[in-house]
Amino acid sequence: MTTALLPFVLGAAVLLLASVFASRFTRFGIPALLLFMAVGMLAGSDGPGGIPFDNAPLAQGLGVVALAFILYSGGLDTLWEDVRPVLGRGVVLATAGVALTATLTGLFAWAITDLPFLHALLLGSIVSSTDAAAVFSVLRSRNVRLQPRLRSLLEFESGSNDPMAVFLTVTMIGVITAPETTSIPGLAGGFVWQMACGAFLGIVAGRLGASTVNRIELGYDGLYPVLVMGMLLLTYGVTDLVRGNPFLAVYVAGIAMRSQSFVHKRSLVRFFDGIAWLAQIVMFLTLGLLVFPSTLPGIAVEGFGIAAFLTLVARPLAVVLMLLPFRMPWREVALISWVGLRGAAPIILATFPLVAGLADADRLFAIVFFIVLTSALVQGTSVPWVARRLKLSLPETGPAIDPLELISAGEREFVDVHVREGSRLAGRRLLELGLPPGALVVVLDRGGHTIVPSGGTELKQGDKLLVMAGRSDLQRVRGLLEG
Repeated sequence: MTTALLPFVLGAAVLLLASVFASRFTRFGIPALLLFMAVGMLAGSDGPGGIPFDNAPLAQGLGVVALAFILYSGGLDTLWEDVRPVLGRGVVLATAGVALTATLTGLFAWAITDLPFLHALLLGSIVSSTDAAAVFSVLRSRNVRLQPRLRSLLEFESGSNDPMAVFLTVTMIGVITAPETTSIPGLAGGFVWQMACGAFLGIVAGRLGASTVNRIELGYDGLYPVLVMGMLLLTYGVTDLVRGNPFLAVYVAGIAMRSQSFVHKRSLVRFFDGIAWLAQIVMFLTLGLLVFPSTLPGIAVEGFGIAAFLTLVARPLAVVLMLLPFRMPWREVALISWVGLRGAAPIILATFPLVAGLADADRLFAIVFFIVLTSALVQGTSVPWVARRLKLSLPETGPAIDPLELISAGEREFVDVHVREGSRLAGRRLLELGLPPGALVVVLDRGGHTIVPSGGTELKQGDKLLVMAGRSDLQRVRGLLEG
């Protein structure tokens, strides 16, 4: 048993380490997704690695699960306060904008290739959405610093538009394989149900997740990430079971949970950030293994033509038309038009025709892969330059400020609190005290023993707290803790 598994274990270790070390090249402006896919292609059957892999159903399954974790992590790292001002325009871009992009791209592909009309529209549907993993990776790199409102819009759009692309892709496959069962009212009703159900269950799952983490008392801190991971998978499964959109559900669940107060919040966000990186590596490696680079030159001309039209015409036109009612500055509209990175999501969707056994499925997959490579090379590497040219890039910040410097500068003050006998604080956890966001319980003294508290720490009689707060919050903190 050990001998049989050894090649797999060593191969997985080499691929993971190669991907991690390759990520160092992101400092030169190369998107991480391109590096991960390159490692997979080099390890594949056409590369020096020579690993044979052509299991489309397995690649699709791994990709779908990985995308769910990436979307949940993206939602968990997104503040509702940042999303709320851009919610309307983000929803429009993620739905009508994606549909228009798919239609325009499909019509162009039909005009320049010999693909059947429905297959061309299927191709447009597959590449219609921006990729959350790619956009998160580029926008959160050291080279791109945008205004918070603009960055929030781009991240929200990329995180919420995959469900629309999935719906369009599945719908087009259904129209091609079983046209007699397809009707316009049925499609419209299915779309409304999927989106409404996904959003509703996502909100419920996020709030329920925060409540569960707060109420349950596990004996080990390491079990809390496992608990949340189980709830994530349950959210995806239940939503899919009732024919809602599971990708939208997990993304909304992450946003909804982040908006709540719960114990181990910071450690859980960091844990899922690490899981998201692992999911990206596994997903891109698998998809890189699945493609055969030797087939790309045969579709290079039509692939480049479709990629150019998608980047320079379809995406910008859709963005301009969708954002016209919101009267946004033209520079912001131009940047949003350019940050339309295609990544793993289109490649995962390109496995759907393979699994369904459609004619031209291999050709569609190769064209989609070529479009993704072109997008990563051109758009992914040029986003910082475009942002600077449009004067939307914020200036670089200096080194992090030591909190002690703020205290010495008089911007922070300490409050000593003693939980005396009969105090209303006894028996309550720190997260239940309602402290302002800028206030921090630095240390807790309990019977002469120093404790670094967390949100779930329950106060007891005799505890002594040292609380750091800004001057503007000082009176409120004293009222909450000493009143």
